[in-house]
Amino acid sequence: MTTPRIPLMAGNWKMNLDWKQGQALVEDLGDALKGLDSSKAEAAILPPFVDLRTVQTVVDAGKLPISFGAQDISEHEEGAYTGEISGQMLAALGCTYAAVGHSERRQYHGETEQVTNAKVKAALKNGIVPILCVGEGLEDRKAGKQVATSLAQVEGGLEGLSAAEVEKTVIAYEPVWAIGTGEVATPDDAQEVCSAIRDWIRAAHGDSAADSVRVLYGGSVKSSNVAELMEKPDVDGALVGGASLKADEFAKIVRFQD
Repeated sequence: MTTPRIPLMAGNWKMNLDWKQGQALVEDLGDALKGLDSSKAEAAILPPFVDLRTVQTVVDAGKLPISFGAQDISEHEEGAYTGEISGQMLAALGCTYAAVGHSERRQYHGETEQVTNAKVKAALKNGIVPILCVGEGLEDRKAGKQVATSLAQVEGGLEGLSAAEVEKTVIAYEPVWAIGTGEVATPDDAQEVCSAIRDWIRAAHGDSAADSVRVLYGGSVKSSNVAELMEKPDVDGALVGGASLKADEFAKIVRFQD
């Protein structure tokens, strides 16, 4: 018997909300999530770096049922890397998660599979769960290469990891053409790639890793479509963008089973 995978709903704020706005949102979200059954779902938020200390303070003071993490992590531990934030710094702030390899990091900052892999390892080294983001662009989708493209990114991001380390990761499938566009992959589209990811992990790292890893779907997720996506057996949660900036809407996503 495998342990049920608790759905993870992770809200990526991207470059939105200063620390005061972030404080207000977390307080509102805490109110909206009162009484959340932690066996049904986990709520997590990924604020900008400058908001993290405020988020930590509000979550800890209110004992809120909210995990939090960073939108990125440096591959380096310390040193002359201006603008970088290390895993050690994030761990000191109580971060549970760090997004790695988001399509916007790949697109706008030229992050390669090697860099993504190094960041996954940096997160794990510091006791942080990496959320490895993968997914195809529109051209690959039209060419029917969505599975091949996504699996190549999974393989690159997890290269050199042990099965035990893979078990500690989260993978987020985000078709690039569906991010912030209002376009949403159908539940069957999401299941196709999420299932392929789990099958790859099973073949490469064994049953325990495959059965433990949570595979999320991301791309224009909202309260009106989350339940249908979550009906699929290999979709274990969502990486939510714009909808996570509204406390009531994000709470509805987290409480999709209520």
